[in-house]
This record gives sequence, C-alpha cells and structure tokens, in this order.
Amino acid sequence: MPELRIDPFPSAAELSTLWSAAWDAPAPRDFTPILSRSLAHIGAYHGDRLVGFVNVAWDGGIHAFLLDTSVHPDMRRQGIATRLVREATRVAQERGAEWLHVDFEPHLTGFYRACGFKPTEAGLIKLA
Repeated sequence: MPELRIDPFPSAAELSTLWSAAWDAPAPRDFTPILSRSLAHIGAYHGDRLVGFVNVAWDGGIHAFLLDTSVHPDMRRQGIATRLVREATRVAQERGAEWLHVDFEPHLTGFYRACGFKPTEAGLIKLA
C-alpha cells in the first residue's frame, strides 16, 4: 500500500509524469507556485514514485477545495484515491477549514458520496 505524505512538494517532473498518465494529457502548468499557496496537498508514494495526488486549495478562511485528485492508472482500484481524499479532509479540518468543497464529473458521484460529500447546488461561469 502506498505511503501518504502531507505537503511533500513533489517536483514539477513528478507531477507532470503523474498528471500525464492519470489524465491522458500533458500537465497544464508548473504546480510549484500553486502548492506554495495551498492549505495542504497529499501525495501517495509507492517507494519513491508519486502514484497519487490531491491538492487542497483554500480561501484563506474557512473554505477549502479539493482539486486535481489523481491516481496513476496502474495503481487504480486499490483505495488510493479514497485514502487521499480522507487524509486531505482530515488535514483541512486540522488546519482550520470548516467546509470542504469539491467539483466532479457525474461519473464520480458515487466515489465522492462514499468519501462523505453531500450534493449541493452551486453556480458556475466558464471564463475561457
């Protein structure tokens, strides 16, 4: 079972490799400046290899937001994403967040409900 690490600050190369495999697309940017402003981020490591990741962004107050939950395709269906989300939830609460938000595609509804998220109404504007 992979080891979870809190705030591991993975290299741009590590995140790019995971992102490309998990999302079947090149990483959109260097995450280094993003992670420095995050409430937390959690990495799942199999040995020294980053195999899972989730970022917890926040508003500087009581709201935190799960972003970029990713698991390498070779490591899926082992509970890694669930462990990442639960650890991110624990750390966000420990660091003062009172609300944890997540947006997801419809096919992930069951996963996020199993992680404790409740459905809500929200609004969205596409800016680009």
